Amino acid sequence: MPRRRKRVPEDLPILPVVPVRDTVVFPHLLTPLAVRRSRSVKAVEEAMTHNHTVVIVAQRNPGVDEPQIQDLFQMGTEAVIGRVFRMPDGTVSFLVQGQRRVRLLDLTQQDPYLVATVLPLPDSTDAQEENVPLVRAVLALFEKCVKLSPNIPEDAYVAASNVNDPGWLADLVTSHLALALDQRQEILDTVDPMERLQLICTILAKEVDVLELQSKIHSQVQQEVDKSQREYFLREQLKAIQKELGEIDPQTREMNDLRHKVESSGMPEAAMKKAIEEVERLAVIPAASPEVSVVRTYLDWLTTLPWSAQTEDILDIKRASRVLDENHFGLQKVKERILEYLAVRKLAAAEMRSPILCFVGPPGVGKTSLGRSIAQAMGRKFVRVSLGGVRDEAEIRGHRRTYIGALPGRIIQTMRTAGSINPLFVLDEIDKLGIDFRGDPSSALLEVLDPEQNYAFSDHYLDVPYDLSKVMFVVTANILDPVPPALRDRMEVIELPGYIEEEKLRIAELFLVPKQLREHGLRAEQLAFARSALRRVIREYTREAGVRNLEREIGAICRKVARLVVEKDKAPREVSAQSLSRYLGPPKHHWGAAEERDEIGVATGVAWTETGGDLISVEVTFMEGKGNLSLTGQLGDVMKESAQAALSYTRSRADQLGVAGGFFDRTDIHIHVPAGAIPKDGPSAGITMATALISTLTRRPIRREVAMTGEITLRGRVLPIGGLKEKALAAHRAGITVFILPKKNEKDLAEVPRDVRRALRFVPVEMMDDVVEVALAEAPAPEPIKAGMGSSVWN
Repeated sequence: MPRRRKRVPEDLPILPVVPVRDTVVFPHLLTPLAVRRSRSVKAVEEAMTHNHTVVIVAQRNPGVDEPQIQDLFQMGTEAVIGRVFRMPDGTVSFLVQGQRRVRLLDLTQQDPYLVATVLPLPDSTDAQEENVPLVRAVLALFEKCVKLSPNIPEDAYVAASNVNDPGWLADLVTSHLALALDQRQEILDTVDPMERLQLICTILAKEVDVLELQSKIHSQVQQEVDKSQREYFLREQLKAIQKELGEIDPQTREMNDLRHKVESSGMPEAAMKKAIEEVERLAVIPAASPEVSVVRTYLDWLTTLPWSAQTEDILDIKRASRVLDENHFGLQKVKERILEYLAVRKLAAAEMRSPILCFVGPPGVGKTSLGRSIAQAMGRKFVRVSLGGVRDEAEIRGHRRTYIGALPGRIIQTMRTAGSINPLFVLDEIDKLGIDFRGDPSSALLEVLDPEQNYAFSDHYLDVPYDLSKVMFVVTANILDPVPPALRDRMEVIELPGYIEEEKLRIAELFLVPKQLREHGLRAEQLAFARSALRRVIREYTREAGVRNLEREIGAICRKVARLVVEKDKAPREVSAQSLSRYLGPPKHHWGAAEERDEIGVATGVAWTETGGDLISVEVTFMEGKGNLSLTGQLGDVMKESAQAALSYTRSRADQLGVAGGFFDRTDIHIHVPAGAIPKDGPSAGITMATALISTLTRRPIRREVAMTGEITLRGRVLPIGGLKEKALAAHRAGITVFILPKKNEKDLAEVPRDVRRALRFVPVEMMDDVVEVALAEAPAPEPIKAGMGSSVWN
């Protein structure tokens, strides 16, 4: 059933409407207004032209530029427009005097200005005796507001006391109060004068409470200020009296102590001058000033930093060699570099600059602990800062003192912790530095790690040069790729590729097992590890370049034995290789060659990863199709190009391999690299893919004990690769016996540990034919594979 439109009486006034955003106009009162919207300006002009009144109504949402009837409050004020002023920016300012309340019934026109039919709602003028008490209460409360509020003029109360009409009085009081738009509109919506007066009485009572509380707080603050001023004058008088008597006040004594600390700190002349200036400034600052704590904290930092105190280096090379060997097994290259530095330092004395070493290697090989051992060997203090996750440049250089809570950077903070100007300073995980809108911390480290600059390192908080040239910096990283080239150029890079099996075995026997027994409260006679058990843990329960997981597995065994000892159960005296599964469960890794038997189309390659080297398998299979090549295993662009190059080389050798013409056009080739969840990239798997393709075509199995690495060209040349040391260690860990490498990488074998060189047979190759000769076994009995239209591969 359609809704019937509400009928509007024909004798009701139809007036222009001026919407306002944050103002409520009340009857009988003069109110200045300013409008800029074109519809409002035209409504004002129309009213001035025809001497009409307008309806001033507030918007529900001030953000609406073109309000409709639903965007306006229902109650407005009919007003007469007085003087009108046009501003240069197009705004029209005018003065209106409210006449009476009106209720908007309907908008009859929207363009060029709003016109509405309104219902006048005049105030009742009946005088009632019961109005007198309420009027007096409102006037009394309003008088208190005028006295307490600095924003209400004093003559406002005089004007209110001369108003006899209750409704008019309520509107007048409301206009002088700082109320929200909703509260003002609520007063305007209340038509009955008595209800309106009661509502404003309630509002006035709350306002008086707030103003009285504000006045009380202001009085308390003023009293504190007066007290501080009085104490200041008394303190000055006390100083004058003490000066006449020859006594020293506590503040003067404190300043003298600070000045003595500054003079005895051994800081250079520039820093000394700055510190004395701050002490003199502190002496004239009032004690209650917040600047006192800022200056005092700054002076504490200056006086507690080590400016000249240093430890004496122990230059006994035999002792240093013994300390390094006691704490770390292997790592001969690093130990030789430290002993060389000590020898040169002993000869060159103070003219020798401290080296900046960068240890690069997979996790768990002992980079950080090696820095602690170097400090022990040299007799220096050891300090460390972890740079992992640092994204703010201020973490390195500090914050300026203009900021609240400013502090020096981590470099200066750690130097104060060290207490000497020549500690061994480890900057850990430099490859984990971040960069964002707060700056680039790696750029801030350029000055720290440059011997030409760090003798006058500038920290934003200190604002004076600090000498870092005597510090021996040791930097650690897992990989060097994220380190900027400029920062990498300042460091002497020493690679720690990882440990071979024999080294891990010795580390476990000498360091890990005694440490875990001690940490778990076990004695050597209570638990021992058989050598075969440790070797099996290394081979079948861990696969890593370092020894961190090996230590965890030994700790797990110690925990289980400790529980048996506490429960007074029969605890084993020795852990054998056969009993490992009782403590660690089934083996986690398969030890031995990558494949269990010689297979056709499955080649073993060697890859470099952040945690050291690792073996990868490449599988190839043929299917009937249209000559498509499929690559799977989450391969990168470079590795995909290597696969395409290997296929192109194999196709170019089709005649020598005995492949029938048109075979590749009728056959789909699928190359897959297992461990598909791990991204893989790089060119070094080129000869591995080519070997797997040739094996599948010729039906010759690939030897399981052979691993290979090298990049392939379209003509079958084998190009050099990187990371040979890590790859050789991975092949050795996996039980590989033959390792094929590019001829140009033969010089890199000098970096491979001697035990690995003895265990592996390295075969340098220049052409793909040499790889095939070593990697492929003799061909089995002819068994041609079918492809395409059932044709044979063989000619």
